[in-house]
Amino acid sequence: MSSNINLIDSFQEFKEFKNIDRPTVITVLEEVFRSMIRKRFGTDENVDVIVNPDNGDLEIWRTRVVMENGFSEDDDLEIELSDVHQYDPDLEVGDEYIEQITLESFGRRAILAARQTLVSKILELEKDEVFKKYKDREGELVIGEVYQIWKKEILVLDEDGNELILPKTEQIPADYFKKGDSIRAVVFKVDMMNSNPKIIISRTAPEFLQRLFELEVPEIFDGLITIKKIVREPGERAKVAVESYDDRIDPVGACVGMKGSRIHGIVRELRNENIDVINYTSNNILYITRALSPARISSIKIDDENKTAAVYLKPDQVSLAIGRGGHNIKLAGKLTGYEIDVYRENDEVEEDVDIEEFADEIDSWIIDELKRVGLDTAKSVLSLTEAELVRRTDLEEDTIQEILRILEAEFE
Repeated sequence: MSSNINLIDSFQEFKEFKNIDRPTVITVLEEVFRSMIRKRFGTDENVDVIVNPDNGDLEIWRTRVVMENGFSEDDDLEIELSDVHQYDPDLEVGDEYIEQITLESFGRRAILAARQTLVSKILELEKDEVFKKYKDREGELVIGEVYQIWKKEILVLDEDGNELILPKTEQIPADYFKKGDSIRAVVFKVDMMNSNPKIIISRTAPEFLQRLFELEVPEIFDGLITIKKIVREPGERAKVAVESYDDRIDPVGACVGMKGSRIHGIVRELRNENIDVINYTSNNILYITRALSPARISSIKIDDENKTAAVYLKPDQVSLAIGRGGHNIKLAGKLTGYEIDVYRENDEVEEDVDIEEFADEIDSWIIDELKRVGLDTAKSVLSLTEAELVRRTDLEEDTIQEILRILEAEFE
C-alpha cells in the first residue's frame, strides 16, 4: 500500500469547503495528525507533517539521532546503532535517522478518532466563518431562495446554502412567499446560539428601503445625494428625507425619477407602501411642513426646548395631515423629532396673507430674512413670540416690533 495517504479520498466530507479557505483546512489537518503523533510517540518535536494543498496528500517524517548501543535515553528522540542498522547499515553514531510514518501504522481506531475530530473542527470552523461573514454584513442587502415556510418564520437559503431566518415580525404585512421564490432583505441581526450562527434578515427595517434606493438611484450610490433619515410603517407608509450635495441636482426629483420610474420598482417591492420623498432642511418649521405632506399647513408654532409643534390647518387638510390610521402624522413626528399636535383652524378666521403682500410697508431685505427661516405668511410670523423671532432671525428687536405691528393691523 502507498505510504502517501490521500486525505481528500480518505475524508469524503471535505471534498468541498464552502466557507473555509484551503490553507486553513490544511492547518487543521496538520494539527489533527500532530495530535495523533503526540499520543503515539509522546512528542511531535522531531516530526514533520507535510500536507500537499493541491491534492491533499499527506507525508509524515520522523527524525531520530543514532546513539551507541545501550546509550539511548529516549526512544522517541533517539535510536541505538544496532536497531538502526536493520533499516540502514550505512548510518553511524551521531547521524540522523529519518523514517516515514504511514497513516495505517496508527491503527484503525486512531484513524477513526482523528476523522471524527477532523469533522468536528471543520464544522466548527465553517460555522465561525459564516458568523464572521454575516456579522460584517449587518445592514447589507441579501438575496436568497425560500426553502421552508413556517407559521412564525421563513427559512431562506443564500447562494452558498447558508440558512437565513425571516421572522414574521420582519415581514411586510402583505408579504406572501412560496417555496422556491427569490427574496430580498437586509441582514438585520447575527448571533451565535448554541455554537450555531443565527442570521436574522428583515424587510421592515429602514435599512432595507435605503438599500433599495441605492440600487435604483445612481446619485445616492455615487454619494451625490444622501439619505438623511428614513421612517416606516411597513406596508403602509414611509418618509425619506434626502439632501443633495450638488446644487444642480434636485434630490426629490432624482429619487422619484421621470414619471416615477425609479420609485415604482421600490413601491412594488414594498407591497405598494406609499413613499414620501422629502427635501431635508435644517429649518425646523419648513422641515415639519414638508414632513406633513401632502397636507397644506396654514401655520406652525414650535417649542424647540420641549420638541413640540402645534400645527394649524384648514378643516379639509386635517385628515390629510393625520393620514389613514394616523400614519402620516406619526411618521412626520419620527422624521423631524418633534411631537406634532394638529389643530383645526376656526372657519371664521380670515385667510392668511403672503408676506410678500406687505412689500409696501416692510423692506424687501427684511421679507427675505423672514422667508429664509420659513416664515412666508403673516400668520406664520404672528404665531411666534417676539423673543422667538429675534432668536430665529438676524433682525433687531425694534424691527421685529414694527413688523408685528404692521401684520397685526392686517387682521384687526
